[in-house]
Amino acid sequence: MKRMTWALAFTLPVMAFAQPMAKEPGARDTERMARAEQRHRLRQVLELADTLELDSAQALKMDETLRRFEDRRRPLREQVRDSARILHLASRGDSAALSQVDAAAQKVFDARAQIAALDRELYQALAKDLSPEKRARLAVLMARSEGMKGLKAKGLKGPRGD
Repeated sequence: MKRMTWALAFTLPVMAFAQPMAKEPGARDTERMARAEQRHRLRQVLELADTLELDSAQALKMDETLRRFEDRRRPLREQVRDSARILHLASRGDSAALSQVDAAAQKVFDARAQIAALDRELYQALAKDLSPEKRARLAVLMARSEGMKGLKAKGLKGPRGD
């Protein structure tokens, strides 16, 4: 498991440097965003595999589960992002955005509630085949990372006996 973690950890920077830059600065390059999302999910899987002491087959199963939930989460995140942009413009006095404040705020709250529900479903899907100890580790990891969106090096690092 450690070898796989190290091997994948070394491939991430190589993949990052091998990617071409977006055509226009500030423009959303969907291909670049897809690669960034893929790298983020790989980091999530590595963190899960390390924290939960998973073998390769279990890690691949977790990756597939994360992918399914990310496909459902993506439009909600875009909705939050678009509404937040409107709210930001309105907070700066943009007259066109001021009339949309209440609707944008409601969209943010609704999308965040749906994301929270997805996080509960994700926990249940990831935890269904785990022991109680590993379910507890998963719950702590998800709580610390707010539902897997920011899995970084802040995951649960407990004794593993290795």
